[in-house]
Amino acid sequence: MDDLALMRQAVDQARAGLDEGGVPIGAVLVGGDGTVLGAGRNRRVQQGSVIRHGETDCLENAGRQPATVYRETTLYTTLSPCTMCAGTILLYKIPRVVVGENRTFEASEDWLRSHGVKVDVLDLAECVDLMDTFIARYPEIWNEDIGEVEGR
Repeated sequence: MDDLALMRQAVDQARAGLDEGGVPIGAVLVGGDGTVLGAGRNRRVQQGSVIRHGETDCLENAGRQPATVYRETTLYTTLSPCTMCAGTILLYKIPRVVVGENRTFEASEDWLRSHGVKVDVLDLAECVDLMDTFIARYPEIWNEDIGEVEGR
């Protein structure tokens, strides 16, 4: 599969999260052989979690993997990773991240690149539209998700 087809799966996760009342961010972890190891979506609202972002949910759903597996994966995420998710990417030495969009949020791409991670941004209008619509409707949930205090 190509990057767009795999990102489509992450977008499907984001849309499922939105349908559940959550933040529309999805992710897919793909092994070196092209096998989808796991998929997930931001479930902070649905699970009352402080850390269940799209990327961390995806990794949790991929299950426990040997370190050698992570070192050959690509993580597809509909939105540029926050610093928490970037730290997880670095911890497991995931070598490549494909980002759906970084216009509405970007906090870690340079940091990831400085640690040798290849970051490719697809800049997909669909991903931008999902986030723009969500942030306009639910600014308080979005600010909570990224650790911001609204109005500051």
